[in-house]
Amino acid sequence: MAPEVEGRGMSVVAGVGSGRTAVVIGGASGIGAACVDRLRTDGWRVVVGDLVAADGVLPVDVTDEAAVAAFLDAAVPEGGLGLAVVTAGVSTLARVVDHPVEEWRRVVDVCLTGSFIALQAAARRMDAGGSVVLLSSLNASAPGTGLAAYCAAKAGLDMLVQVAALELGPRGVRVNAVAPGLVPTPLTAPALDIDGIEDDYLAGMPLGRAGTPAEIAAAVAYLADAGWVTGETLRLDGGAHLRAYPDLVARVEAAFGM
Repeated sequence: MAPEVEGRGMSVVAGVGSGRTAVVIGGASGIGAACVDRLRTDGWRVVVGDLVAADGVLPVDVTDEAAVAAFLDAAVPEGGLGLAVVTAGVSTLARVVDHPVEEWRRVVDVCLTGSFIALQAAARRMDAGGSVVLLSSLNASAPGTGLAAYCAAKAGLDMLVQVAALELGPRGVRVNAVAPGLVPTPLTAPALDIDGIEDDYLAGMPLGRAGTPAEIAAAVAYLADAGWVTGETLRLDGGAHLRAYPDLVARVEAAFGM
């Protein structure tokens, strides 16, 4: 999957129905925004965290423990957090021998450490029945040239999901992840504009098409209420995990004469 948006802010969207409270970190656009819409439709009261500034939005850095704690306290002042969806993430593209260490640390800090911080803080505020859904990626299991940091971070996130599910299960708190393949969003658009990249992705998908944010959101909604599912990473990639991952670096180098 191409990298998803990094979420670091807050706004409140009132849901209907039961009044259950969910937080979606990274919910201003793309997959995160689709999750907000789906959860609101399903009756959740949703508090959205994201980097994008807007009326009523307060920034919250997923890599900052105090900021995440403050965000969650503001989101659920009376307790009763039922669901946390964490879609924060960034990526970079560089071959291993050329990969700046500071970029490696930035990607791992947001995608893996940031997800850990958000998971930890959310779980501390959940009672039995609570659920956490993290955003993994096809790249957790499919290596891609130029994506060493992203692949490593997402692979680590999948194991984080399993360990957290093992530890939190006795408390009745579930932890799962969704792992999308190619989903066009505003963030993935620049990569897909490079000649040949989208064709390479689609050639590797038995179903022959990209996914949609709404399809990922439907899976998140399922995991939110799937009371006997925990420790799972649900792959949503049109079957792309069955075939070789495209060589993104080669396409970039060809496009820019590198």
